[in-house]
Amino acid sequence: MRLPFTPGLLVCAVAASGCFISENPVPPQVCAQDADCPSTHRCVTVSEGERLCEVLYPPAPLDFDAGSPPDAGSARTPTWCNDIQPVMVANCVSSCHGATTTNSGHPEFRLDVYSSASPKGALEMAALVKARAVDQRNMPPGASPTSLSAERELIKRWVAAGSPFCDDAGTP
Repeated sequence: MRLPFTPGLLVCAVAASGCFISENPVPPQVCAQDADCPSTHRCVTVSEGERLCEVLYPPAPLDFDAGSPPDAGSARTPTWCNDIQPVMVANCVSSCHGATTTNSGHPEFRLDVYSSASPKGALEMAALVKARAVDQRNMPPGASPTSLSAERELIKRWVAAGSPFCDDAGTP
């Protein structure tokens, strides 16, 4: 029996093939830093004391000028200890999202701690922090949307990388 070839059949075949294509065909690779991973991967903490190369999704854009790669500093994954905590302390913690929450009206979370069950910490609130500070640019209140662009970019990259705690498998 011969099946008729139709555009609809082709679309179904292509769509079904996506179910069988692996996004990460390489077995997990242990790493200590991003430089230990292929260019399409980042070194992330998957559990305490365990770091593996994970595929980037979506892939990082390759938009460097004249074929020269970006400097190594911009490729480093931001971490809570080295990059994000100082941003939070400088812009979010003083009277709103720290031990004193009198000006926020949101005592259910704090941005001066990385992770906590109650109140929630920065890890648990990372997606909301990105939405308010990066996407909507309405945090911190009173800041112009164009100010703090470097800090906003750090937050964006930190959340995209899975909101890692510290470098060197958890040490600050």
